[in-house]
Parts: sequence; C-alpha cells; structure tokens
Amino acid sequence: MKAFILAAGLGTRLRPTTNDIPKALVKINGAPLIEHIIKRLKDGGCEKIIINLHHYVDKVVKFLASVNYLDTDITISDESGQLLDTGGGLKKISWFFAPGESFIVHNVDIITDFEIPELHKSHLSSGKIATLAVQKRESSRYFLFDEERNLCGWKNIKTGEQKTTRKPVGNLEQYAFSGIHCTDSRIFKYFPEENVFSLVDLFLKAASHEEITFFDHTGSRFIDVGKKENLIKAEETLQNRK
Repeated sequence: MKAFILAAGLGTRLRPTTNDIPKALVKINGAPLIEHIIKRLKDGGCEKIIINLHHYVDKVVKFLASVNYLDTDITISDESGQLLDTGGGLKKISWFFAPGESFIVHNVDIITDFEIPELHKSHLSSGKIATLAVQKRESSRYFLFDEERNLCGWKNIKTGEQKTTRKPVGNLEQYAFSGIHCTDSRIFKYFPEENVFSLVDLFLKAASHEEITFFDHTGSRFIDVGKKENLIKAEETLQNRK
C-alpha cells in the first residue's frame, strides 16, 4: 500500500516555533512530526510514501537523509515554488499511484491512534470512491452524511456557509473530518483545471457523481498538533502508546 503525507503547510498557528523550521519538523517527545507519521504509516502497511513540502524543504530532506529515510521508500514532492493547497498537492503527485490503486492520505499534524489497516479495510469493503476518517466531536466545520453513509454536503458553523452535493436518503448526520482518508485513483477524474484547490472541494465535487463514505473512529484519540495548545497533549498520547 502507498500513502501521501500532506506536509506543505506553513504552520502559522505554531509560530514562533515555525519561523525557522517547517511544521513537519516540530518535535513531539524528541522526534519530529514527520517521523511519527512515517512510522505510523509504515506500521500500518504502507510500503511507499510520498510527501509534499513547501516551507524549508531542504531542512526536511536533510533530516530524512540523516535517518536514512527511516528505512522507508520515500519520494518528495517539492512545492517550494507554489503552495498548492491539499487538493492541488494530490493533483501534482497523482502520477505516483497506479490506475485503480487505493492509498492513504494523512495530514502531518494529526495524531490519532486508530489502526490504519482498519481504515483501508473499511474502504475496500465499501467499494466507494473515498472513505473519510471522521469523529463525532466539536468542530467549526462538518461533513454531512445521510442514512446510507454517503457524503451529501458540508457546513461551516462559524460562517453559516453550507454546500450540498446530492439529495440525502433520510436524515443527515454531521461528522468532523480527521485529516486522514483512503481513496483510489478514480477520484482523479474530478480534479479541476486549476492547480490550487482543497481536498474538501474535491470531495464535494466527486460526491455529486460518486459515493463517498466515512470511517467513524469516535472514541479513539485525535489531536490537531497544528495548534500550540495541543503539543503537550500529543506528547502524553504518544507516551501512552509506547
């Protein structure tokens, strides 16, 4: 199995820590975030990993080389010339995946403890174009799924913005996205012409034509390490995992 780590963000919420290093190299329990995520994916069965980078690309590459790429087959997608957002980052590296091949996409700043193989297994058994890892938790933005577990929309609680993708079957339930999903190359046909766009926009466009479902890991740990106040919580979680 292959994986894509989204690590090109500027890490603005972690400043001043990220003034001189990229978010991917922020340390938790003495090891950079990128190391934790690579090991998690490797333990979950991912044999080849591609990582997109924008901020201090050379520092991440130097670190990975210093640890022999953690004995993992790693490819770098350099976005130093232009930050492409999450969807644009996937579009640029779509060549990395074979037709029909399923793969994991994982944000570099997300710490969770659900099993990656369980997400992959859930995706394969569904037969759907993508499976989003979600939880029932408080958030400012939610994906909306119907009673057949199909993605039907998205809403922003703070702004009141809401987007609909398809007519729902029964009632809608809202779930917070965990920044991790499993999909396959079928979704590439829904890439827009532009090169800078979000994965949320891609999901909503694809869901207008295909079925996108969810993997509910409510009850497992979820920490957005993109927020400074969550760094200590992440350290405690990773210590307990050992």
